[in-house]
Amino acid sequence: MPQRFIVVTGGVLSGIGKGIFSASLARILKDSGVNVNILKIDPYLNVDAGTMNPNQHGEVFVTDDGYEADLDLGHYERFLGINVSRKNNITAGQIYYSVIKREREGKYLGSTVQIVPHVTSEIKDRIKSMDGDLLVIEIGGTVGDIEGEVFLEAVRELAFEIGREKFHFVHVTYVPYLRTTNEFKTKPTQQSVQLLRRIGIHPDTIIVRTEMPIDANSLFKVSLFSGVPKNRVINLPDASNVYEVPDVLHSLNLHKLIAKELGLDINDSFNWSYPKSFELLKIGIVGKYLGTDDAYKSIIESIYLSGAQKPIVIDAQELEDMTDEQIKNYLDDFDALIIPGGFGRRGIEGKIKAIKYARENKKPILGICLGMQLMAIEFARNVGKLEGANSTEFDENTPYPVVNMMESQKEVLNLGGTMRLGAQKTQIMKGTLLSRIYDGQEIVYERHRHRYEVDAEAFPQLFKNPGEEGYKLTISAKSDFVEAVELDDHPFFVGIQYHPEYKSKVGKPHPIFKWLVKAAGGKIND
Repeated sequence: MPQRFIVVTGGVLSGIGKGIFSASLARILKDSGVNVNILKIDPYLNVDAGTMNPNQHGEVFVTDDGYEADLDLGHYERFLGINVSRKNNITAGQIYYSVIKREREGKYLGSTVQIVPHVTSEIKDRIKSMDGDLLVIEIGGTVGDIEGEVFLEAVRELAFEIGREKFHFVHVTYVPYLRTTNEFKTKPTQQSVQLLRRIGIHPDTIIVRTEMPIDANSLFKVSLFSGVPKNRVINLPDASNVYEVPDVLHSLNLHKLIAKELGLDINDSFNWSYPKSFELLKIGIVGKYLGTDDAYKSIIESIYLSGAQKPIVIDAQELEDMTDEQIKNYLDDFDALIIPGGFGRRGIEGKIKAIKYARENKKPILGICLGMQLMAIEFARNVGKLEGANSTEFDENTPYPVVNMMESQKEVLNLGGTMRLGAQKTQIMKGTLLSRIYDGQEIVYERHRHRYEVDAEAFPQLFKNPGEEGYKLTISAKSDFVEAVELDDHPFFVGIQYHPEYKSKVGKPHPIFKWLVKAAGGKIND
């Protein structure tokens, strides 16, 4: 069981950066010599994030052990430079499922099963099972949300049982700026802290999130009305680059303040290197989840960490009604394209049109998961002349099922957590661009999330092995499935079944994105 705990809660509104803050603080303490672990608690009733719409909740992040998680686990991996697992995430659905299962098995010996103590005990047991000397716990949602109350009660109980001196509570809150009166309004933060105190938790540190730097008087008001000392009420305004946040927190000596409060021995080492300048490349993500940038978070961050400016999300549906000439006029302005993963048929034909344009006009393009499958479909239709070629996901009666459901998935009725998930062994074929990208490695382990596959064996006229002649898609990686395809006479036409974006770290973006950025800048042979 961890010896010390930092609990991060949120106030006023969601999406204010608790995940970035938690990851940044954990990174600073890790570099300071502390054995840190990190845990995300999600109050929703889903067992995991696997069935959630990216438009509502952002991307689904997949771990090596095949867990479908909230995107904050991606922040943890990128910032901390580690690989997390299913143990690093708790959802309300998991907790209630476990409690009900125990009740059905008679494990509670006839007791009336209640929120307290049974549900809170289950939460506490999960927290205590974590490794590490210091555990950073991020509780999702906002103080006052009904679904989060049981988790706040559980950590309150845990602090009482283990010892309050071993806990440090950080409340991340938002202070809006009212332009009509030219002042920051601290009242929502005051009320958020009051809600937290009524639950029985008194914050030790308050992180004040603002759009611009706040004035000292407003910080004093937050300190006065929350009962938190002034030196522990810290303003964290919006940053143009989220990777600046660890630098900012380190410069404010937050790690020293918290280490002193918790009795932690730390050193002052800090090794944090991230891109500070970016190539002005216009890279487009041809997607269909447009409700939030978080839908393609790991892809966007992988491009950013590779030294290029933030990519632009293109609406795949808008491309569907365009002629080839209109698409060319629109996409000529981009330096490279990415066709990301996804589910459902909406926007599929627009993505296929974008692939056709990139193939014919030698535009660098990367297809990920569904993106690779659509590359095969486009090639079958427009080069192989297989009219109506498709995936059985979109057309069960297609005459040419170039993409088909994997045999292992055909009897699956439960959609949650049943796909081919997590790190899978993949063989990279020699003599391919992909082999150059992986610097000659022959075996890699990449994370997957799919239930359909490209059926190369059924359509040999479309595919070839490296070194063979003919205008076909070269199979550049394989396992029991086709894992990657590429075109020989193209600067960068690469499709991959797996998700390399999940493995990018600060200072170490996945090489596929580094090479895509090179290709976009015309430096592929440098």
